[in-house]
Amino acid sequence: YLQWSVMEHHPKHIMLTCVYASCKVEENHVSAEELGKGIQQDHQIILNNEMIVLKSLDFDLIVYAPYRSIEGFIDDMDDFCNGAHQRLKDLHQTANSEVDTMMLTDAPLLYTPGQLALAALYKSNSALSVLDFERYLESVFSRQHFDCPVEQFIQIISSINHLVSQLQLPGTKEMRHADRKLKHCLDPSSSSHDDHKKKEKKSKHKSKRTASDAQL
Repeated sequence: YLQWSVMEHHPKHIMLTCVYASCKVEENHVSAEELGKGIQQDHQIILNNEMIVLKSLDFDLIVYAPYRSIEGFIDDMDDFCNGAHQRLKDLHQTANSEVDTMMLTDAPLLYTPGQLALAALYKSNSALSVLDFERYLESVFSRQHFDCPVEQFIQIISSINHLVSQLQLPGTKEMRHADRKLKHCLDPSSSSHDDHKKKEKKSKHKSKRTASDAQL
């Protein structure tokens, strides 16, 4: 949606197509028919939008997200903490939940996956108190020879977590209102194309029924 308007391609259809494409990328392929059947949606919608999604990504299917960065930092923290394996496991799960929320904000467009991962770990550690996080950051910075001081980086982390704290998810009523509004605003050419395909499908189905009735 950095390239397309929601009035051209419905978010619901694109979301389903992204799930389908992601399964392919992770080598856990699920057919469009199987996916459509499982969620009671026309699988043709997914296939129609697949090339649009891939072209919009310029076919670059490696999209870097904070989740793998969290795994790397947790492994590094294991050496730093020396023996807090179970508590680090809890920290990992909590940080992943924090990232889930971050992905609903503008944060992924403004900050790198590594910064988002550290922000999630920092907030999670504030609740779980697994380690001295500022001391850990100092050890990371000294090893990597970063020019940015730790204090400045903590300000970046605070900015990310402030964005997350401002997030307000719409309720069911707001979602239904937005969906109704979107249906009225959709590009007429795309909706008429879908209507034409539905009519074509119905006419084919009707002609098959007529032919089978004639045989009887």
